[in-house]
Amino acid sequence: MENRVAQRAANIKPSPTLAVTAKAAELKAAGRDIIALSAGEPDFDTPEHIKEAAIKAIRDGKTKYTAAGGMPELKQAVADKFRRENNLVYGPDQILVSCGAKHSIYNVMQALLNPGDEVIIPSPYWVSYPDMAKLAGAEPVAVRAGIRQRFKITGKQLERSITGNTRLVMFNSPSNPTGVSYSDTELAELAAVLVEHPEIVVLTDDIYEHILWGQDGFRNILNVCPDLADRTVVVNGVSKAYSMTGWRIGYLGGPPALVKAAQKIQSQSTSNPSSVSQYAALAALNGDQTYINESTAIFKQRHDFVHAGLNAIDGVDCTAADGTFYSFPNMQGVIDRLDGIKNDIELGEYLLEQAEVALVPGSAFGAKGYMRLSYATSMENLETAIERLRAALD
Repeated sequence: MENRVAQRAANIKPSPTLAVTAKAAELKAAGRDIIALSAGEPDFDTPEHIKEAAIKAIRDGKTKYTAAGGMPELKQAVADKFRRENNLVYGPDQILVSCGAKHSIYNVMQALLNPGDEVIIPSPYWVSYPDMAKLAGAEPVAVRAGIRQRFKITGKQLERSITGNTRLVMFNSPSNPTGVSYSDTELAELAAVLVEHPEIVVLTDDIYEHILWGQDGFRNILNVCPDLADRTVVVNGVSKAYSMTGWRIGYLGGPPALVKAAQKIQSQSTSNPSSVSQYAALAALNGDQTYINESTAIFKQRHDFVHAGLNAIDGVDCTAADGTFYSFPNMQGVIDRLDGIKNDIELGEYLLEQAEVALVPGSAFGAKGYMRLSYATSMENLETAIERLRAALD
């Protein structure tokens, strides 16, 4: 019998960020001096008190199964975090702990969406959103916001995109790949549209909440419009804030019925997240938070350098970010003047070969002509990378 793969697998794309990172690693292994600005993870080590909590858990034999949706004490720590930092009140039946924030989003989509449903996704978007919607049988609907509106959709755009099939609206602020964040006024404008459509669920991906400098404190759409509480899911995790990407702990808070359904999905796929990682996450949420401010200050310093350096290159237009560790420059001007380069994918290949700098093409995020640059690396690497980009493009 001839082997076949399911249509759902054929309909989705491999992660372009992982593909670029793998190509850069391959060239490095071959002896090339590649500076990879493609990976979306902090370059700092996990804080010591978090690592010690994991080591203690191992030594104490806390290496068995936990409840499928997360340990009760970790769920309580998540609820305490939501109350303390976001003024959001959730009971234990409204919290789910998963294998990363990505897993949390996947579980929600699997629990919520049916074939024929539509998911509105502001574009540029994180690469996995559309494919996760497709895996749930739904249709992703990208709503484009370019650099002139700082990559943020308006209420009018949202209203025009809603149809009778719209079931879910995604928000990610601060955003991967752009680094921009919605203001209270902008969120209120979007919320005013959504309150008129009670059949639509809202998912706000707040994973970059703590890496923020562009406004006075973090706010999401539920903070601005509490009336959406009965149909809003708030997703977060420890990966970015505490440099714990490999620990794979994400979490969400939301309506009890939807959380229960998402937990049921998780119970038949991964079951519980790693018990050791859960104890580490417990220490992260309940412990010393000094690391967050210290690392964010360093990211802001790197951002300022990269932003100025990119805008000094002819044909590059880079808007300032409000947070995260990404810059998302429009490089169409460079593409237009380079012989033999027709799009951002070819530009990425050119820069990898000629400048030995790895960037992710913007088309992977729904924005042709752009490139995503991660400054989650040392200032020394960034200085060298900007100089190489300038030499290759000027």
